[in-house]
Amino acid sequence: MKKQLAVIGILALLAGCAGTDNEIKAEQSLPEIYANAYAEFNDENYEEAAMEFLRAETQHPASTWAPDALVMAAYSHYMDDDFAGAILATDRFMRFHPGHRDVPYVMYLRGMCYYRQVSDVRREPGMSAYALTQFQTLVQRFPNSEYAKNAENKIIILKNYIAGKVMYSARNDMRVENWPSAINQLQTVVRDAQETVMTPEALYRLTEAYTAIGIPEQAHGYGEMLKLNFPDNEWTKKLK
Repeated sequence: MKKQLAVIGILALLAGCAGTDNEIKAEQSLPEIYANAYAEFNDENYEEAAMEFLRAETQHPASTWAPDALVMAAYSHYMDDDFAGAILATDRFMRFHPGHRDVPYVMYLRGMCYYRQVSDVRREPGMSAYALTQFQTLVQRFPNSEYAKNAENKIIILKNYIAGKVMYSARNDMRVENWPSAINQLQTVVRDAQETVMTPEALYRLTEAYTAIGIPEQAHGYGEMLKLNFPDNEWTKKLK
């Protein structure tokens, strides 16, 4: 997923830059800062690379290189597992360069920052929802982007993950016979995550929950829905 950015003419520009021993870092030319940034990046010193790319952008915000510098700063933070720093850089990019050609990539990178932080289903901190929203927005705005297909795959994974999280909570509610909460969560899966692998189990659990609270008509209805939509599923075979 590495973003390939061509920096044309850096060496030629550097050849025309006369440095002195008294020159301080803040007075370096843009080509010099850029060259230092790429040197750090190529040496896998990603934190230093990010700082240099950001310095290039903040000291020369009107340069045509400024958007690329922000992209590379974000990517350097990402490679350093500094997702917060990467997100801040993508935010700055979107604020100052909303019509730039790299917007689809920046949106994808931002989504990946959240995606990489998705944790175990029992300890979900909410990153999956942020990642899902980012990838969905990318697909909606740029359906023909080279990043759209990958984003679509991530959306499927995230929807299953989020549905799994809801199912985990619903099962716990059922164990303690908290039927209203369980039913509400199971219905959320059926309504909002129909395409996920969790839907057959959610329908089956709804038959159990409604049977437990003495509403057989509702239980029967969800059972019929399960049979109709998933005739060969293992949860359908569990119906009595």
